[in-house]
Amino acid sequence: MKAWKLDELKGALRNSRYVLLVLALGLLLLLLPRSSSTVSSAKAAAGAGDPLEASGIPLETECARLGELLEAIRGVGAARVLLSRSGAVVVCDGASDAQVRLDVTEAVSAYTGLGSDKIRVMQKSFANH
Repeated sequence: MKAWKLDELKGALRNSRYVLLVLALGLLLLLLPRSSSTVSSAKAAAGAGDPLEASGIPLETECARLGELLEAIRGVGAARVLLSRSGAVVVCDGASDAQVRLDVTEAVSAYTGLGSDKIRVMQKSFANH
């Protein structure tokens, strides 16, 4: 094996400085938080800052209140709500309409603080009427 000379080492470092810069920036980006939802998810998992728990109202009561609110939105019809720390599921008559799904998702998000990726709006089965 040939020993590196100082000039050869300087030349190698000069040629690879952009690679090192890209690697350093990549490592820096990995260390930064990805989004505010990551922080929110961590707080929700720990139970800190959970608006549903902070209210002191039983979760079943919150589900019923939110269901009544959703039924007041045009096109929703009858609605049932299931809430948890990690998400919400809404089953309603009008879920086949994209605008109704959007309105329901926005209302649930505003009420619970959950992101839209944690909310599912599904069509109610006609057999359950």
